[in-house]
Amino acid sequence: MLRSPYSRPEFNPYGDDASEPEVSGPWSAPSAAGSLDATLCLPGSKSLTNRELVLSALAAEPSTLRSPLHSRDTHLMVEALRSLGTTIVEHPGASPFGGDWVVTPGELTGSTTIDCGLAGTVMRFLPPVAALALGPTTFDGDAAARRRPMNVTVSSLRDLGVDVADEGRGALPFTVHGSGAVAGGALAIDASSSSQFVSGLLLAAARFDAGLNLTHEGERLPSLPHIEMTIETLAQRGIAVTSDRPGHWRVAPGSISGREVTIEPDLSNAAPFLIAAIVAGGSVTVTGWPAPTTQVGDDLLNILPLFGATVSRTGTNVTVSGSGSVNAVTLDLTTGGELAPALVALAALADGTSEITGIGHIRHHETDRLAALVTEINALGGRATELPDGIRIEPSPLHGGVWHTYEDHRMATAGAIIGLSVSGVEIDDIRTTSKTLPEFPELWLDMLGQAEKG
Repeated sequence: MLRSPYSRPEFNPYGDDASEPEVSGPWSAPSAAGSLDATLCLPGSKSLTNRELVLSALAAEPSTLRSPLHSRDTHLMVEALRSLGTTIVEHPGASPFGGDWVVTPGELTGSTTIDCGLAGTVMRFLPPVAALALGPTTFDGDAAARRRPMNVTVSSLRDLGVDVADEGRGALPFTVHGSGAVAGGALAIDASSSSQFVSGLLLAAARFDAGLNLTHEGERLPSLPHIEMTIETLAQRGIAVTSDRPGHWRVAPGSISGREVTIEPDLSNAAPFLIAAIVAGGSVTVTGWPAPTTQVGDDLLNILPLFGATVSRTGTNVTVSGSGSVNAVTLDLTTGGELAPALVALAALADGTSEITGIGHIRHHETDRLAALVTEINALGGRATELPDGIRIEPSPLHGGVWHTYEDHRMATAGAIIGLSVSGVEIDDIRTTSKTLPEFPELWLDMLGQAEKG
């Protein structure tokens, strides 16, 4: 049975090395010895888990989250909500990856410090919650987190009448001086760099005195499916979000209901495993695939055939089959930027020139993913070029070498994809996958039938 170390209540993501994935030093990305024939289940969605945790903390009665994700990002969210007055208790559950969470909301209190790690959902979802708490709440995180843009969160709270002290940084660290209430009302923001700015406000909006009348004024809005996910999770708790035009949302003040919810498997984390079938040939099946779903990973079912895959579905099982040959693509990923690293890695193994665009906003994720992908592909002999809004990848033989992760979990899994067909690829820090999938090394080896080498 796989069980995330993050399900242990005493886990400390910094101070307990024994609880991290048991990999030290560079990780040799295994090459596929032949065609694949694997079936696997995956832990819960990080995006859904953290949204449901926030709504459970703001609800009028307790909630139960079944099969939640146990990872660094969700552990940080749990600890942050506990520090604000929420009771979260783990109970045994059906998932092989960790227990269920029972969340009992309490009076929100500040006078605390929240460690955001490198979790965008923590640093962007919780400041509006902290504004509803009584007392100051300081937000900080990893060194890389201090480079992520937070000016929209800071300025939006100020426009709503909340006192936020950031010394002009527009980035971590900053302190939200909560007064126990937020007036709410009309608010205009530019969320061009991240849809999380919209979601963070919508999640808390029903608790604002006047609700929220939110308008996005930027020229583009990336990752729209994540906003749709937020709206759906709110609807399941009795909060309607209305929209009379793109980029405009209204939330009336109201009571957020508690609920019992089973978290869907993380479909974005399915990407490297399904892609492996294209690279190595054979087939990989992921069980428990939900239908319908608001997860952007569901787009893989339409995207992967462009690369030459065959996708089939039987009940809740999704199977991707491939021949070991990768087609070049021209692809707009405006709605699915988090899939870009895995798909760019796949394109680096294609038989022609690919262009993947609509992803300029991923420069502001855990790292500048465009620059990182171009740098690492070219260091292995590839021919990748950064475009204003994407990447062009031309065919070129790749060779082994160190693949740097830049503290980014999706950079780590992108390197593993390339390692399937290029021997000698060394991932410098596979432990970054603990952000959303601590079990990645074990699952990857299991898929390849190489578990004994782990």
